[in-house]
Amino acid sequence: MKRKAPLSMMELMVMIAVFALSATLCLQAFVKSDRVSRRVEARDRASVLCQSVAEVIRHNGGDLEAALNQVNGTEPKQRDGFWFENYDENWQVITYEESGREPLPISSGSRTYTIWVTELDGGLPGLGRANVEVFDCEGDGMESLFSIEVSWQKEVTGRG
Repeated sequence: MKRKAPLSMMELMVMIAVFALSATLCLQAFVKSDRVSRRVEARDRASVLCQSVAEVIRHNGGDLEAALNQVNGTEPKQRDGFWFENYDENWQVITYEESGREPLPISSGSRTYTIWVTELDGGLPGLGRANVEVFDCEGDGMESLFSIEVSWQKEVTGRG
């Protein structure tokens, strides 16, 4: 008569393997959902920030620097024709003194966010336009989270 112990041991090992595989899949699903949740939260914050800056730009008649200053309470930086401000991973403004390095609109290391405000050609007399965009800066890369274009009326002087 043969013993059934090896067969039982084999069945137990298969059940453990199936359990380990399902536990791994569940863990991966939780990690992925956490990553997606953080990404959606960052997009939500970026959209609110862009909308706030766009509304203040329109209210100020196109003064980009004043708009960022009013929204953040700090002096924004300017480089190559656009205004920008950097934020840490908790969406707190990073000032030049805190960063200790040349103010650049990109991170070098941890996750930061950057808002860029660029004036665009209105195309018509009396029309001002700007693009407000928030980037997710992680490592040495930048990815756009949210962008909005804002328009406002400028005063047109009469001909004569």
